[in-house]
Parts: sequence; structure tokens; C-alpha cells
Amino acid sequence: MREIIIISGKGGTGKTSLTGAFAHLAAHKIICDLDVDAPDLHLLLQPQQERKEEFFSGHEAKIDPEKCEQCGLCETLCRFGAIRENGTGYEVDPLRCEGCKVCVAFCPAEAILFPEKHCGQWYISATRFGPLVHAQLFPGEENSGKLVMVLKQQALELAQARGADLVLCDGAPGIGCPVISSLSGAHLAVVVTEPTPSGRHDLERVAGLCRHFQIPLGVIINKHDLNDDESLRIEAFCREGSIPLLARLPHDPLVTRAMVQGKVITELPESDFSRQLKQAWSRIEALAGLDR
Repeated sequence: MREIIIISGKGGTGKTSLTGAFAHLAAHKIICDLDVDAPDLHLLLQPQQERKEEFFSGHEAKIDPEKCEQCGLCETLCRFGAIRENGTGYEVDPLRCEGCKVCVAFCPAEAILFPEKHCGQWYISATRFGPLVHAQLFPGEENSGKLVMVLKQQALELAQARGADLVLCDGAPGIGCPVISSLSGAHLAVVVTEPTPSGRHDLERVAGLCRHFQIPLGVIINKHDLNDDESLRIEAFCREGSIPLLARLPHDPLVTRAMVQGKVITELPESDFSRQLKQAWSRIEALAGLDR
């Protein structure tokens, strides 16, 4: 079984649109959306939910008003300003609580509880291209890297159960914790970039991350014709780093047209853009060892 992750150093490069098209082109796969903070692959795939699970991670303090003796020690000790008086006693502001447990440890009345924190949900759904494993963190919640690992494990188990030979993942943008978790165990990272100074800079950062974790990578330049000079700089960076350039895709209104229809571009009548995408997917399969 192989695992391919589609990532980008920054948002807005077209990564999810390309992932949706690759999900259409790939055979015998499980699809996984690892962008748990701001997922959007479901907008293209229109999943029908089959399973829903709650995600708990970390802890937050909660004061039991019946046990609280209103001594105020917890408010004094909290370095994050998460505990305040509410007129009848003390309460914890969940947006400020960092889960450090100092108040729990020092409360003389043992009036502060420390339950697991409910951070979001994850799902297994059916789509027209196959099973989709995806999730949604609640706004502002942490532990996105841990939720990514939950999704990857569920996708691998589902692939084994259904005899799939590929897990195709749409990763989060950037190089932070969810991206690092996404790369764990991957056989190939496909980096989608755009020909802008920020796109090139973030490509360099995410390529460095892949090299650090020894994950093979290839690059797709999307909307390459918007800035020929930057496209040439990106190509030079790939040559110097012996990074395969998988495709140079033009800016094409067909992508937006497909999105408006709730489709991926390879579902529209064949075009030069979709032919280039198919060629890119063949190169990705070869790099990942799926053509053996």
C-alpha cells in the first residue's frame, strides 16, 4: 500500500482542486482530507456521512461550584488569566485555559476538575470517487497534529479492510504541526506551488521539510503562465535540488467552472488542462511505485 500526500507551502495554490482531480483519476484508493483546521475537499466530493466520531484531546480545567470554597488561590496562580470571579464564585475561561493543571494541583478543596477536551469530530463518508476520511476541529482548538494522525490511521485501516492499494491525502498548507504529522509514513509528497515570490519561498520551506524527514517529493507549478520569471526560478530550484517537476499547469477558467458545478476538472469534457493533469498523475504513480 502506498500513501501520497498533496501539500503546498501556502494556501491558495489550487492544491485541493488538483487533489480532487487526482481522486477521480486514481484507482483502488481511500481519500483522506488532512486539513483539519479548514477542510474544503468535501465541497468538491459532496460526501454522504457513514460514520461520525467525537475527537477529544488535551484537558481543560473546570471548577465545581459546590466544592469551591472561593479562596481565590486558583485565580492568583493562573499565569494565563483563565480564572476569574463571576459574582457568585470562580469560573474558568476555556479560551484562555492552557491545560497546565496548576490550579487542579494546588486547589485546597479539590474543587477543580480536569476532563478531556472535546475538540471536534472526524468522519468516514462515501463519495462518488470512493471512501473519504475527514474531520473538523472546532474553531480555535489545538492538537490538529494528533487529529491528523487519527485520520491517517483510520484511512490505513479502511484501505486494508477494502483492499485498496493507495491512500491519497489532501494535506494542510504551510509547514506546521498538521503538515509534519501528514508527512509521517508518506511514500511521496506532491507540492503544488504558484509562480509568485511567496509561492517560491514557501516551496523552498516545504521542500526542506520533506528532505528533513526523507520523504521523496515532486513539484507541480500551477498557473505557471501568470509569471514566467518566477516559473523559471522555480524550475531552476527543482533542477538544482534534483526534484522532479511533474507538471506546468496553465491558468484556466475551466477550473473555476468545474468548482461552480461542484465537480473536478477531469469530470468536464476533455481539455488540454485535463490531459496535462492525467499526464501528471501518471508521473505521480510512477514516482510512488504504483505502476509496478
